[in-house]
Amino acid sequence: MSSIRNSRTRLLTAAATGVLAALSLTACNDGSGVRKESAATNDSATASTSAATSSGSSSHDDARTAPAGSQRTDHTPERKTLMASGKSRTDTVGKAVTCQGSNTKTVAALLNRPVNHMLLTVTNTGSRTCYLYGYPAVRFGEAQSVPPVIEASQPQAVVTLEPGESGYASVSLSATDGSGAHGRTEKSLAVYFHGPSGNESVGAAAHPALPAKGVYIDDSLDVTYWQQSMDDAVRW
Repeated sequence: MSSIRNSRTRLLTAAATGVLAALSLTACNDGSGVRKESAATNDSATASTSAATSSGSSSHDDARTAPAGSQRTDHTPERKTLMASGKSRTDTVGKAVTCQGSNTKTVAALLNRPVNHMLLTVTNTGSRTCYLYGYPAVRFGEAQSVPPVIEASQPQAVVTLEPGESGYASVSLSATDGSGAHGRTEKSLAVYFHGPSGNESVGAAAHPALPAKGVYIDDSLDVTYWQQSMDDAVRW
């Protein structure tokens, strides 16, 4: 009985050895087997790593080439700073105001053409946009009234001055043919500014300097509406 068991054991061992030998031979003949499988595994890992690297590089490139702000939300510190700055600028500039003596500088200059004319230049010296409503209410010397406006000179829109910008009006001082009555020489000038209604003076008046010898005026004195350009002001 023991002899039969030993024979079976030897037979099974021999069969297993044969199978292993066959497998080993097959692996050697085609150069694959474990080594080929390992190489395939390495190739797969390399491809995965390359794809991941490429994907990461693409993401970085997209971030570099994307329009500013497209990769950020309004919650980032930089964006919050910009938004805060914009609000601060808006608060500083505020709403537009009426141009008047305290936020503008007015210069009066005699013109060669048209003759007997003076040009008023008002420059916004404030930090806010201002509106030049209507026309300048000019008062020479101790006059009790202001001269009329040339209605045909009214512009289509209110003159708007950003900080640093200028508006213009011209003053016809006297009749060129000498027909004006009550001619006289005046050495001082006050310029008053109208509000939105156009019927009242607002704020401080401007007091531009006149030539030392003064200017000659008569009862034909009149003024234009405020104009956005100098050319429009001197047409009248």
